[in-house]
Amino acid sequence: MSALSIFNKTSLGIDIGVSSIKIVEVSISGKKKKLENYLEFQLPQKGNNFKAFHSEDGFLLIEQAATVLKGLLKRFDIKQKRVAFSIPDFSTFFTTFTLPPMSESEVPKAVEFEARHHIPVPISEVNFDWQIIEKDNKLPATKLKVLLVAVPKKVLFSYQSLAEMCGFNVRGLEAEVFGLIRAVVDPAKFSQPTCLVDFGWQSTTISLVKNRNLLASHSFDISGSGLSKELISILKVDFQVAEDLKKQYGLDPQKPEIFKILSAKVNEISTEIEKICQGFQQDQNNKIEDVIISGGTATLLGLKDYLARELKRNVFIADPFESVQAPLILQNRLKQIGPSFSVAVGVSLMGAET
Repeated sequence: MSALSIFNKTSLGIDIGVSSIKIVEVSISGKKKKLENYLEFQLPQKGNNFKAFHSEDGFLLIEQAATVLKGLLKRFDIKQKRVAFSIPDFSTFFTTFTLPPMSESEVPKAVEFEARHHIPVPISEVNFDWQIIEKDNKLPATKLKVLLVAVPKKVLFSYQSLAEMCGFNVRGLEAEVFGLIRAVVDPAKFSQPTCLVDFGWQSTTISLVKNRNLLASHSFDISGSGLSKELISILKVDFQVAEDLKKQYGLDPQKPEIFKILSAKVNEISTEIEKICQGFQQDQNNKIEDVIISGGTATLLGLKDYLARELKRNVFIADPFESVQAPLILQNRLKQIGPSFSVAVGVSLMGAET
């Protein structure tokens, strides 16, 4: 073993989603971050083939996920066992609330008491964490705004069981929004409050971030699959044809039939983004100028420019590999796939840093 290898930490970041499983391997040595490997397994979207999550309750299908992960790692000869997992947004609960003025020592008990009123299941069934995201110093006594994040213990147990079946050394489990923030929100570029839009297969999540701290997070049911379903419904085509049309033409005005259908759904997304940004601006008197879009749909032809016109804000496509060293020959490819690998990159970095 090299004398320097003890300073080199490597981890797999595993992002198990509804439509795919993404794995990224990153090593960190000092301040240098290096991409060691990446791969993606597309899950079948038709028939009764493999699924990663129960259709009824959204919980992880542990044995099926373990079978696929072990097969992928064997096929690509990846022997790394140090792993960090992302937990999907639909398995995570976010809320914010305000506490009255109190001493620092009183805050933890107050948060636990308040959490019982905000978490929709018994507090004994979840693990929760919190952070103070705002102090109102305008008042004679300071009010505290708290961000609360809760994950059902059953969800955490399922990932721990998956890790045991695969022989992994788990370095961390975190809600996917935190991996996303770590991977794509560079404080040197985005020092002011920023809107982060993650286009998932089943839902879209809009998060407000400042200095890499999550201020708020909202999910709604407009998604990448939703765009395809709209094409299927109106054009009377099958799923694969709809996917091909979406990817080929996107928001190209030269293809008016496709443009009209997709732009109507994108307008719903832009309305949600604007509503959340405006609410923040009115509450904080601080305009959000920058929007970062991530997820597979972020690279939809014309989407970046369309949102920039609709929102009248700067729109950037997530580039999680930007701060990670990789072979020059891969640069164009990594920029293309980067938005959909953002969460996997973020949790990989977390695993390597711990």
